[in-house]
Amino acid sequence: MPQIALERLGKTFPDGKEGEVVALHDFTLAIEAGELLVVVGPSGSGKTTLLRLIAGLERPSDGRILFNGRDMAAVPPERRGVGMVFQRGALFPHLSAAENLALGLRLQRLPPRQIQARVGEVAARLGIEALLGRLPGALSAGERQRVALGRALATRPAVLLLDEPLTALDAPLRSQLRREIARLRGADGLTIIHVTHDQDEALSLGMRVAVMRQGVLLQVGPPQRLLDEPENAFVAGFMGSPPLNLLTGRLVREEGGLVLVVGGGEAGGFKVKLPAEAAGRFAREADGAVTLGLRIEDVRIVPDDSVAAGPMFRAEVECLEMAGRRRLASLKCGPQRLLAEAGAAGGLEPGQRRLAMVCLERACWFDTATGRRLWP
Repeated sequence: MPQIALERLGKTFPDGKEGEVVALHDFTLAIEAGELLVVVGPSGSGKTTLLRLIAGLERPSDGRILFNGRDMAAVPPERRGVGMVFQRGALFPHLSAAENLALGLRLQRLPPRQIQARVGEVAARLGIEALLGRLPGALSAGERQRVALGRALATRPAVLLLDEPLTALDAPLRSQLRREIARLRGADGLTIIHVTHDQDEALSLGMRVAVMRQGVLLQVGPPQRLLDEPENAFVAGFMGSPPLNLLTGRLVREEGGLVLVVGGGEAGGFKVKLPAEAAGRFAREADGAVTLGLRIEDVRIVPDDSVAAGPMFRAEVECLEMAGRRRLASLKCGPQRLLAEAGAAGGLEPGQRRLAMVCLERACWFDTATGRRLWP
């Protein structure tokens, strides 16, 4: 099992107009042997390019890829000990499932008896024995992805790269294959790098999660740390289900302290007095823009006669939704929208203007211009 080190990795592609597109920029990360790392980010963030570089299907424009300290620059893909599963499986349509499973083994020139045994072993492990005689066109999406996963595993790679393999599957199949991927690491000690744009998938699978945007690594860490301690506003607004509410306001001095004014004017809004520790940190930000990050459970709809235990404001209820067992209300406050816990609030209907209260104990504060976390 290799430890993989990515050192200041960069990749550019020609854009067809005598210019370049930067797909990856200054990407540095160490992936431990036996780790299941999930790389998450929106479409176009460079996730697939990262996998193709590690697999050797693309050459980096800058930086190095090391396996156990060995530079992979001169090592061809077939000698890296890497298996890769693509988003749509990429099975050969004219080959049966068994022949697809055996393809990599034939390229390794294993004896026919050993190939047959290895195919049977992988098929039994993934529960696809009954599919071996079928062509890919006769398989469901989930069955094709199992065969593609089996083809990658049949060669017994040290590193398994998964490029959004669950995207085309329905929810029950996604959950099932997610568990199978998690078991692979536990059973074989594989080093697995799983790419997805689905943050729920990332949080449920990864030992660590790396968040990318526009070719840049923004933050990497255990899933809970990314939720509790986002290093920038993008991570805060991207991770979690639902993610943090991000409300942009301006800092003003008022009554000897700093106040964040969110919205305001005829459209409505509210003021948030900064905690003393935050006010001291933001003294130089006065009259500037700051973004307040609030967890869903820290914004609650309350009765009109509630005693203020935190900042309160009126907002229009735009719609109601269920997130698991949680009842949420989408609120409009001036030009900004946020999600709130509806809880047991009775008689809620879209179009109403209701009182909401904010709890600031777990709030995060971000620089609006750069997105970096300011406090805590």
